[in-house]
Amino acid sequence: MSTAQAGAGAEPWSSGELEDRLRALAEERYHHRHPFNLRMHEGALSPEELRCWILNRFHYQRNIPIKDAVILAKLDDRELRRSWIRRIHDHDGRPAEDGRPGEDGGIERWLRLGEAAGLDRVLLLSGEGVLPAVRFAVEGYVNFCRHGSPLEAVASSLTELFAPDLMVTRIAAWERHYPWIEPEGLRYFQVRVSQGRRDSEEALGLVHRWARTRADQERVLAAFTFKCDVLWSLLDAVDHATAVPAGASDAR
Repeated sequence: MSTAQAGAGAEPWSSGELEDRLRALAEERYHHRHPFNLRMHEGALSPEELRCWILNRFHYQRNIPIKDAVILAKLDDRELRRSWIRRIHDHDGRPAEDGRPGEDGGIERWLRLGEAAGLDRVLLLSGEGVLPAVRFAVEGYVNFCRHGSPLEAVASSLTELFAPDLMVTRIAAWERHYPWIEPEGLRYFQVRVSQGRRDSEEALGLVHRWARTRADQERVLAAFTFKCDVLWSLLDAVDHATAVPAGASDAR
């Protein structure tokens, strides 16, 4: 029996109770606790480890607007589509048109992050070096949004509730521990603090509107857990790929 089936006859939680359960899950499963993230923020990563993370995380970043386009196609309300499409523009940017200057998006800012860390944007765009486990996890996330209900797809994005605080921690850690990275490279993280807060509030509002039964709320928690597992798996893959082999020197 699925979790949603188990909660089919139960009373729905209040909005506050549902959010408390999301936060409890995040405290346990969100990737801010992953050993690789902890080492990153302690300043313990070598340039090679940080570049490996940047390269592999870019594969996730470049698929975010694809994921959001999938969700957009599921929304049958014009106003919702007008709002959700902003997420695609946030990542892909906007072209110059009708005398209006173009705008860079998150993908361009991530490419500049890679360049600031010593990675060639041609390499990042080629996808060469992306770990198989990272490809598998990202494809799984896009397909989850493609095949799931609108509620499940939107609920999976609720990890953004916790991303702004992580971005603030990351900015401070990189400024302190990795001064060899050009400051412009941090622009992606800086922009995502406000974007993440705005997007998570929007998604949370939709979830509260759509999840009217306990079974629906259980689906929300399951979708959120799945997304946490995707993010954790990405770091697992990079952590394994950059680990010092047994018996090798600890110097990196």
